[in-house]
Amino acid sequence: MSKVDVNVNVHHLTRVEGHGNIVVDVKNGELVKCELQIVEAPRFFEAMLRGRPYTEASHITSRICGICATGHATASLRATETALGVKVSTQTQLLRKLLFHGEIIDSHVLHVYMLVAPDFLGVGSVLPLAKSHPEVVKRALRIKKLSGDLCAMISGRHTHPIAMTVGGFTHLPTVKELLAMRKRLVAAREDMNETMALLKTLPWPRFQRETEYVSLKKDDEYAFIDGVVATTDGFTYALPDYRQVTNEYLVPHSTAKHCKHNRDSYMVGALARFNNNYEQLHPRAKAAANELGMKPVVTNSFLNSGAQAVEMLHCLEDSIQLIDQLIDRGLQEEPLYQFQGKGGEGVGSCDVPRGTLFHDYIIDDDGLIQGANCIIPTGQNYANMEADMRALVPQILDRPQEEITHLMEMLIRAYDPCISCSTHFLDVEFL
Repeated sequence: MSKVDVNVNVHHLTRVEGHGNIVVDVKNGELVKCELQIVEAPRFFEAMLRGRPYTEASHITSRICGICATGHATASLRATETALGVKVSTQTQLLRKLLFHGEIIDSHVLHVYMLVAPDFLGVGSVLPLAKSHPEVVKRALRIKKLSGDLCAMISGRHTHPIAMTVGGFTHLPTVKELLAMRKRLVAAREDMNETMALLKTLPWPRFQRETEYVSLKKDDEYAFIDGVVATTDGFTYALPDYRQVTNEYLVPHSTAKHCKHNRDSYMVGALARFNNNYEQLHPRAKAAANELGMKPVVTNSFLNSGAQAVEMLHCLEDSIQLIDQLIDRGLQEEPLYQFQGKGGEGVGSCDVPRGTLFHDYIIDDDGLIQGANCIIPTGQNYANMEADMRALVPQILDRPQEEITHLMEMLIRAYDPCISCSTHFLDVEFL
């Protein structure tokens, strides 16, 4: 190990929900301190829910994130439906899956193309990328437009869905709209193929660190909504037992809680889903993963972006199949749920773009929410991000400080931690 001193002090790395700092202190080649400090203020969404009618929960919580609005709304509805004993129809399940695929594609294309690709293509952000690689940016925008239109077709608008409700939908797409969307999805296969071709050319950083990967899992499909909580360490839990997985705890350098399960940390997100659910991937997505050299268990966190691209391809193909099922079944208006005067407690979970999300509600017999607990994917990843940082820093101490900075940026960015600003969100200062 190189006998060097390095002091990295990052203020701030900006996220959608707030701010954080990165502090790394290396003395005489020994890593003394390595922290991801989250300094954002609490947002109090759980407190906002208390005393509100259950009908408002999904609309309030969809505002937690403008990118994962559908995921929060869906997890919220599933928690409410479980608490109230509401059974949803097959049509509703199919529509929610289709809508969810739109959100997965929309979020992943933003991250892979707008935030990750500039690192590999030698530019500072997506703006110069539009000049140096216009075909790459145009492809990203086409995919993003497609996924946004898919979401709007089902939920009434792209961000913060308005047509989703407890037990069903207040609006249904027409067969004409579904057929038109199917045609666009089929045409988008070319852009997806080009996406995978691009990723095959990228020089992914060499990094390996074993950890525990946590996600939802089902036997018959690549799970995004419902299922059980499964880990690569061999554990399986029913959704009501989610606290046995998350085990939140406080750390002195962060206002955000950390989580751990069987090890000191675990990872959620696309790579975790890939490692747990590889066999349920669509054959074309599985073939694309194989071309990237990705077979479970993948332990390179940088390849979370590769897993996102694989999921984009999977969601595209599965969306075509879902549309075929909906058309074959015939869309029909269904009666909306009417409150029966009895509350309860329910847990809902979805694997949103950044990982496994939990909503847990207590609803009283007046239909008012008396308690709520929401555990967000990025929060579950903080401890694992720090563990990756501690493993990476000693491996790159012999490199120029500019390269150290860049690799640290790329490592944190690989987790896709709800970043809304430009690609180079870390302002690294060596003291």
